[in-house]
Amino acid sequence: MAEPEPSLSAGQRLGAAETLGISTLDPGLKPPAMPSGRHVAVRVRMLDDTEEIFDISQRASGKVLFEMVCTHLNLIEGDYFGLEFQDHRKMTVWLDLLKPISKQIRRPKHTVLQFVVKFFPPDHAQLMEELTRYLFALQIKHDLASGRLTCNDTSAALLVSHIIQSEIGDFDETQSRQHLLNNNYVPDQMALLDKIMEFHHKHLGQTPAESDFQLLEVARRLEMYGVRLHPAKDREGTKLSLAVAHTGVLVFQGHTKINAFNWSKIRKLSFKRKRFLIKLRPDLNSAYQDTLEFLMASRDCCKVFWKICVEYHAFFRLFEEPKPKPKPVLFSRGSSFRFSGRTQKQLIDYVRDSEFKKIPFDRKHSRIQHSSSLSPLPSLPHSQVPTESASFVSADRTDSTAARSWKESVLVSAEDSGTPRIRASPAAQGNSRGERSGSTAAEEARAPPPVVRQPVPELLNADGSNSPRLSESSGTSLGLVNGHRHANGCDPSPDGRQPSPLTSPLLNDTGCVRTDDEEEARRKRFPTDKAYFIAKELLTTERTYLKDLEVVTVSFQSLLNKEESTPDSLKSLITSNFEPLYKFHTGFLREVEQRLALWEGRSNAHIKGDYQRIGDVMLKNIQSLKQLTVHLQKHSEVMLELEKACRSSRRLEGVCREFELQKVCYVPLNVFILRPQHRLLHYKQILERLCKHYPATHDDFRDCRAALADISELTNQLQGSMIKMENFQKLLELKKDLIGVNNLATPGREFIRLGCLSKLSGKGLQQRLFFLFNDVLLYTSRGMTATNQFKVHGQLPLHGMTIRESEDEWGVPHCFTLVGQRQSVVVAASCVSEMEKWMEDIKIAIDLSETSNGPAADLLANSNDIKSPAEWAAEAESEDDLSASQSSLERQAPHRGNTTAHVCWHRNTSVSMLDFSIAVENQLSGNLLRKFKNSNGWQKLWVVFTNFSLFFYKTHQDDYPLASLPLLGYSITIPTESENIHKDYVFKLHFKSHVYYFRSESEYSFERWMEVIRSATVSSSRTRILNRKEPLPY
Repeated sequence: MAEPEPSLSAGQRLGAAETLGISTLDPGLKPPAMPSGRHVAVRVRMLDDTEEIFDISQRASGKVLFEMVCTHLNLIEGDYFGLEFQDHRKMTVWLDLLKPISKQIRRPKHTVLQFVVKFFPPDHAQLMEELTRYLFALQIKHDLASGRLTCNDTSAALLVSHIIQSEIGDFDETQSRQHLLNNNYVPDQMALLDKIMEFHHKHLGQTPAESDFQLLEVARRLEMYGVRLHPAKDREGTKLSLAVAHTGVLVFQGHTKINAFNWSKIRKLSFKRKRFLIKLRPDLNSAYQDTLEFLMASRDCCKVFWKICVEYHAFFRLFEEPKPKPKPVLFSRGSSFRFSGRTQKQLIDYVRDSEFKKIPFDRKHSRIQHSSSLSPLPSLPHSQVPTESASFVSADRTDSTAARSWKESVLVSAEDSGTPRIRASPAAQGNSRGERSGSTAAEEARAPPPVVRQPVPELLNADGSNSPRLSESSGTSLGLVNGHRHANGCDPSPDGRQPSPLTSPLLNDTGCVRTDDEEEARRKRFPTDKAYFIAKELLTTERTYLKDLEVVTVSFQSLLNKEESTPDSLKSLITSNFEPLYKFHTGFLREVEQRLALWEGRSNAHIKGDYQRIGDVMLKNIQSLKQLTVHLQKHSEVMLELEKACRSSRRLEGVCREFELQKVCYVPLNVFILRPQHRLLHYKQILERLCKHYPATHDDFRDCRAALADISELTNQLQGSMIKMENFQKLLELKKDLIGVNNLATPGREFIRLGCLSKLSGKGLQQRLFFLFNDVLLYTSRGMTATNQFKVHGQLPLHGMTIRESEDEWGVPHCFTLVGQRQSVVVAASCVSEMEKWMEDIKIAIDLSETSNGPAADLLANSNDIKSPAEWAAEAESEDDLSASQSSLERQAPHRGNTTAHVCWHRNTSVSMLDFSIAVENQLSGNLLRKFKNSNGWQKLWVVFTNFSLFFYKTHQDDYPLASLPLLGYSITIPTESENIHKDYVFKLHFKSHVYYFRSESEYSFERWMEVIRSATVSSSRTRILNRKEPLPY
């Protein structure tokens, strides 16, 4: 008769090694000692819904029990988790790690503690351990099933599809339907059955580890991710809920977030009886009072929520565990509660600096039985193979395993959870659908150290996130079926299979701040080949480009679909021509991320030739992109159709203007429409740099050269329409800046330059904003109106005009005179270079007006605001007159006040169409470290350069920028010795008293940032455009 199989522990079910003895304390420290006294059995329910019983002294603190649970699970990053239970008041509370268990749990035999996630980081990629990510996935599954994680039907179906992919594997209609009928993952699941199966069908070949990663990726974007609601009321008695997150305190009404108070804005959190108080820092721009008051059900409810706020703030914001307050001699005032445990920074430091190696286990489909034989594993380098492997031991050999050395006993089993959102190559995946192998130690050793959060200035939220990095691990693996260990093991395979991309570090460095030593260490670990940094520029700019496409395909398109005044022809035109491009570039970005993930890190001989290249990826995708040329050619038609629809419908025009005021539309809308054509120029530049860098004998040179030929053919095909549409887009943009001009964007009119000049009148020199076209010169001043537009004061036809320097004649520096057929105007530039640029462009514009058949100048004189030539001379041009004039255009919706015209007005500079054309080619994005003039630390930001401005994001995943810096008028230099910036790759931006320092990661990126920013801060000369091969933009 066979003996009954012994029950397995939770650690064994999760794939842990048999004996470990790993403490979650800092290295060298022992776990808390078990105090003497009567022992009690405490039940703890794990995230896999199993219960474990721990024998512990009643006098032991909560920390002793928590350490026992973490050790039982072999969990290194236990600080993200906690133990919660219902106390005698039937309130769900967290186990206090500092207090004795007897003072918290009155009836241990009748109390079940729940081991759950306590602190939800903003990005699951901050979780360094694969086992930790798996436990987070289980928590999301619980929250979804209980209705705590609410979302729309599409998101719910997508989440469930990833769950069942991890449980039963690839889609089989009969099996998937039966599985969903037998298991309930979300409320009202039956209504979503077809949608879940539709999503599941798209996950073909996705490993369980990838499914877990995608599950967390979708969940973290939901508004209710990690939110635990605490009922409350405001002063008016409105029912609300309070919650706390890594960013600060949140306010919900139902399941809708209606307010958020960032940690940087909160001065103090307190409670008094039933009242929970939030004291804010003084803010003149805020409509809130100094102290906000919320009424909760009881004092205990206030205290419970206050405690979790204190813990969240300490965990995500502090560098180290707060020290205990000294006990008062006589009387105590207030609570002595404090956060106990490591902060997130300390936890990341600990995982990074630990000397033990982790053994990844095979992550199996949890609801499918597999054969006992495991898939072959990649071979280990001899130097990294343990002398006696502790990975393949059966249950009856635990005693002998425990006798091994500490170095062997601390091998930790972890899931093969892929941090990068990429799929393993066919060679790495193997033939079995349900079996995946671990990675080699050499592959895991390439992972750079984790990053560390530092305090950030108040431009950003204080939830700086960290780069996802995998921990170092050995390449052996444990097999699990239905969560249980196989009795018979297998030997590592001697074949040298290529490692899975899932074990490579991902290249999405999210917003955080690294210390100088860590940044230097990371720089040394990463490739130094220039081709790698060129390929990384492709990756970073592609991420920004895809976000720009989403502005049209998601934000703007959804707005048009809701607006009844939108013509159906416009809707179909945008959908049919932008959706295919968005789908294509989504796949292209995924391929680039996968290639860069393999390229990054130390090179291995067996993968160097295959993965340290990018030309093959670009060649394949550019050939596919050529098939979408018809959609690229239609984008000019989209712009014309949109302008036509806005002219015929004032309502639609107002809707478009309001959309341009939204944060997501950070540049003019038409710029987003032209982005796909501009992106081709970026591909061409990147390939040109790769071909210039590679020798002709390099493996990647042939693919890069072929891709360059294809993209050059494509850009030449679209060049003519691109130049025309850039000019048309600029005319439409300037039309919104001007009052008194209705027919600016007429056929034949070409924009040349805009900027500030001082016009000499009877009242002296007065600042005016001039607009130069190929047929007319307009001069304006900024109106004192709610629309922030410029009022046209006059026009000077260029036909028959002459220009001469007149500094000696008028005694005004940098002065020149424009002599027209009907009047003369004396203007002065701010400096010699500005005067030379204006005179050069005006002379060329005069020549163009003599030879071209452009529009007549009087086509502009359609508004009552424009005076006749006789009235211009008699007009007293003072700023006081502007407030008296009211036109119909001045009563339109508010106008964006940060356009190029406004920047030129405030910075007293100018910009030409040539500068716009060069700026289109010189767009860049990536991570930079920024430092203010008087600050000490460096803040890591995702920075996008476009449209003469730097736009700052916390991470590349953000939908809109948090701040922007227009660069017109700024100077870019390298810091001097006296500025004490003793760092590499630092450049300085300064304008008057405004000084910013930026630091890049490599010499290549430093040179690229200097190059593109100089294109915005140093206006190009006319000679340069004449020497270019491309035709003139006008």
